[in-house]
Amino acid sequence: MSHKTVGILAHVDAGKTTFAEQLLFHTKSIAHRGRVDHQDAFLDSHSIEKARGITVFADQADFTFGDSMYTLIDTPGHVDFSAEMERAIQVMDYAIIILSAVEGVEGHTETVWNLLRKHKIPSFFFINKMDREGADINRVIEDIKLNLTEDVFRLDDAFTNGEMNEELAEFIAERNEYLLEEYMMNGYQKKELWLTEMKNMFKQNIIFPISSGSALQDFGILEFLEVLDVLTFSSYSSEGPFSGRIYKIRYDDNGTRLTFFKALSGSLQVRDEISYTKQEQLFKEKVTQIRKYNGKRFYPVDKVSAGELFAVTGLSSMSIGNTIGTSQDHIQYEMIPTLKSKVIIDANINAKDALKFFRILDDEDPSLMVTWEEQLQEIHIHVMGKIQLEVLEQIVQDRFGIKVYFEKPKIIYKETIASKVNGYGHFEPLKHYAEVHLQLEPGEKGNGITFSSACHVDDLPLSYQNLIQHHLFEKEHRGILTGSSLADLHITLLTGRAHLKHTSGGDFREATLRALRQGLEKAENILLEPYYEFKIKVEIELMGRVLADVQSAHGNFESPETYGNKAIITGKAPVATFMEYSTVLASFTQGRGFISLTFGGYYPCHNQQEVIDRIQYNKDADPEYTSASIFCSKGAGYSVPWNEAEGKMHLLK
Repeated sequence: MSHKTVGILAHVDAGKTTFAEQLLFHTKSIAHRGRVDHQDAFLDSHSIEKARGITVFADQADFTFGDSMYTLIDTPGHVDFSAEMERAIQVMDYAIIILSAVEGVEGHTETVWNLLRKHKIPSFFFINKMDREGADINRVIEDIKLNLTEDVFRLDDAFTNGEMNEELAEFIAERNEYLLEEYMMNGYQKKELWLTEMKNMFKQNIIFPISSGSALQDFGILEFLEVLDVLTFSSYSSEGPFSGRIYKIRYDDNGTRLTFFKALSGSLQVRDEISYTKQEQLFKEKVTQIRKYNGKRFYPVDKVSAGELFAVTGLSSMSIGNTIGTSQDHIQYEMIPTLKSKVIIDANINAKDALKFFRILDDEDPSLMVTWEEQLQEIHIHVMGKIQLEVLEQIVQDRFGIKVYFEKPKIIYKETIASKVNGYGHFEPLKHYAEVHLQLEPGEKGNGITFSSACHVDDLPLSYQNLIQHHLFEKEHRGILTGSSLADLHITLLTGRAHLKHTSGGDFREATLRALRQGLEKAENILLEPYYEFKIKVEIELMGRVLADVQSAHGNFESPETYGNKAIITGKAPVATFMEYSTVLASFTQGRGFISLTFGGYYPCHNQQEVIDRIQYNKDADPEYTSASIFCSKGAGYSVPWNEAEGKMHLLK
């Protein structure tokens, strides 16, 4: 039996969870259909989801239909939980995008679409809520063609029992040279050939089918399920060695760490050994249990094969996005938080005890990027928005029994430099020695910190060069303007020196960090802030208001496009000035305006000095960094400030 993983995605309130309930009911996976408003949906099993009426966690359920086993993944629709949604996308074979027949393409719909295109997931559209007043399927299809793709075709009445009508055949032939020639010669005759080509074109993201119905009223669902089964296929092979991708980490009620895999090839059995590296350390661990999950329930199995989703116990350190086996790539995510918040803990709770709990949450959701500020004894996290913080408060209370609050979220800034500069670090207290010369220069946007070496092994052995590289990547480094993380920076090791007798321990760590900091002191430093890429659609008479708002928010825009009585405006704007604009837009358009906001990267801060003055970071009082170097004279070490150290470097004499 072939295995297919299908995800359901949508803007919040499009009817995604209700649609999932119908699929599970029609395939006899659940005995009755739950509803979000009744708080009994099978895949919204967490108390938080029931109370709020939204999907927070990407959960899965199995069902069989025809000759296939399906795993259905219901994903969050709220933008605050889009990181969870993106992690689920990476293991989907196919996706179903749910749209409301009344609202059509909404802001988060476009985010979903772009993520699916990035991960190359073949996608269906299901236009839901056809029973509602104001439903207009033709308008929604035009919406899809305008905002997402023109390569869509409505399958209702055009594709039945595996056969297509002439209009659908022409649509497919226009996008397939082989079929176009066949159509011109013989028309739509070799129906099996056409079906095979249609399935392949769908799998290759050339065409995107549309179906319609009402999940709440249960019409169009079974017909969609039949089309889904006909048009999808599995190409996984259980032959050869096992490879798999990790898409989720969870801890069960007993504290057992569960590592969730999608098997990409081969098979895996209980007691098999898995080898992997983390931070240059080799791990070899045995799978002690394999679990197949269906909602919140699971059952143990002895073996799983390619195409299946499952959880294992026994692995201690693998992370979400890692792959093992034949593929060793690591997924790069688009949904990056742009806000951070401090955790406020009751005075009777030890901060480091709370940190242990937040480390667990960070393991399950790496986008939180939990950090511990040792000097301040504070926990900081990264988040997508205020709703996520509200949910986190309840999760910490329910799971760990402690009450926490969060400060109002703040913008996550970063720092970089404008031009090339050299940095020098020397560390030579008594019986220690290391000197490091680095070149710092602007790096490729969005690549964080990168490293290369131009140092000859005759000047510094490779082992020390690797040690310098290790120290540059063992943690995030701070800039000198606001203490924010360094980004878009390329570091080249120019040269270095060790002492045959006295170099030991962390000498190269000290020299490396001092060289980095000394270079920053000499550089032209730039504060970066996160920007949104936006797309706004309003009636033409409101276009001037939107353009003025964008300019006042220090954003920029492309030349607006007009379609009928609508204007489409695209551009970039700082998160700091634009994060609440969706509310503003909804107010002056009476809810008829459309806005899509996606993370667009980091750019120079529009109010750099204002932010620097507000944060008041003291670069000379940071306990983790100093730009001074230590030299030795007459058997004692002495400190030399950064602006004098260069003249004393041994390798420059």
